[in-house]
Parts: sequence; structure tokens; C-alpha cells
Amino acid sequence: MKSNQLTAPLLEKQLLSRLDKAIWEYKMFAKGDRILVCVSGGADSMLLLNLLSRRYTIYAGDLHLFALYVDMGFADGADRRCELIQIYFDTLGVNGKIVRTGIGPYAHSPENLENPCFLCSRIRRKHIFATAEELNCNKIVFAHHKDDIVETLLLNMIFGREISTMTPFLPVHQGKYVIIRPLVFVDEQMIKKLAGLTALPVFDQQCPSNGNSKRQYIKDLLNKLEDDYYGARDNIFNSMKRVKNDYLL
Repeated sequence: MKSNQLTAPLLEKQLLSRLDKAIWEYKMFAKGDRILVCVSGGADSMLLLNLLSRRYTIYAGDLHLFALYVDMGFADGADRRCELIQIYFDTLGVNGKIVRTGIGPYAHSPENLENPCFLCSRIRRKHIFATAEELNCNKIVFAHHKDDIVETLLLNMIFGREISTMTPFLPVHQGKYVIIRPLVFVDEQMIKKLAGLTALPVFDQQCPSNGNSKRQYIKDLLNKLEDDYYGARDNIFNSMKRVKNDYLL
């Protein structure tokens, strides 16, 4: 049965199966971990926080869950965005922190038009690691899904001239932190469908670059490819596990 024909309980069951597979296969959690889940207000991270808040205790003993939202200060909706996030944290019973910044408008100012996404991402990462340090968290959770992994591979090949992508389990800062991506086996379509069926409270950052970025270009390219060759995304994803080094330069 296709995901667009599933009821919310059945779709959630499928998604949880893929979530659990990633967590067990990559040994993402260990006893005593302090976990920081980064949320943006989008369906991916809001759903992941929801699921982990209900399930994190089954993965290992003595786990501690925290959440972080960094508002980039776009447009005039910051107050409402932060209010919605705080309500969501409270509803889930999650200890959360909200950081407000004004970096978004500056990143899109005439002084920095060449690469606004890079600056926003850099500042957001800075706040993420500062919060992990403050809360003594050793695991940082991002909601990148299967489609993100494929898109990043093509982005790096076409624009970065290298073959690389996001990884599910990545030690950083000499192993002080580990970045994990539990949605690595989950399709974006599943997330959006379940978010709609369950009326998940989602919003965007009102970023002027939304829909007008290199990532959006790659997403559109993949959509066209998928229309012509069904299963193209899955094939690209699976090819990353079947690399023949002897046939590379």
C-alpha cells in the first residue's frame, strides 16, 4: 500500500519501523546520553521530536532529552514562531531552549547576497554547539531524512566537485559530540503525509531564500528524474552503499 493511501496509525507504524532501524543499526544512543534535538518548525524536525519524546527511553537506559529552536529573525513573525515552539515543547513535556537571533535579515542584506544560506547555517550551528555545551549534551540530533541525503550527494557532486553527503552517525569536535540523523531511512513524502494527517503544528522561518536555492534546484531535478524513472531516488540512495572504489579516479 502506498503512503498516500495509509491511515495515520499505519503510516506512523511504518515510519517508526524505519526510525528504529536507523537507531539500532547505527547504534545512535548509549546509556547515559544527553540528547539535544534541533527543531526548525518544519514537519521533519517537529515530527522527529514528537516521536523521540515518546520513545527515547526504549533505546538505552538513563537517557535525557532536550530540544533547541533557533529563530533566525526573518520578517515580523519571530514572536509568534517562538510562542508556537514553546507551546509545542510544553505539550510534549520536553525541556526546550529557544534562541532568538537577527542573523537572517543580515545574511540577506546587500552586504552578503552571494551566499546567505552559508552564513545562517554557520550561526545556527554555533548556537547549537553552545547549547550542547551549556546542557552537557553529547548527542546532537538533526531531522535530515532520506531525500536530504540524496540531495546533498548531488549538491556536493555538482557544486562542490566532491562525492560526499550527510552521514547518520558523525563524531565531531574530536569526539566530544556526535551528530545523529535518525530519519536517514525515512522518505520526505512519509513525513509530510503523517504531519498532515495528525495536524502537526508546523511553520517556516519566512526565509526569502525558500524555493530559490541550489538545494531547491536539486530537489526539482530529482522530482523530474523520478517522474521519468520511478525509484530514481531510492537507486541513488542505495548506490551510496555500493561504492566501487576501483572504478573511481
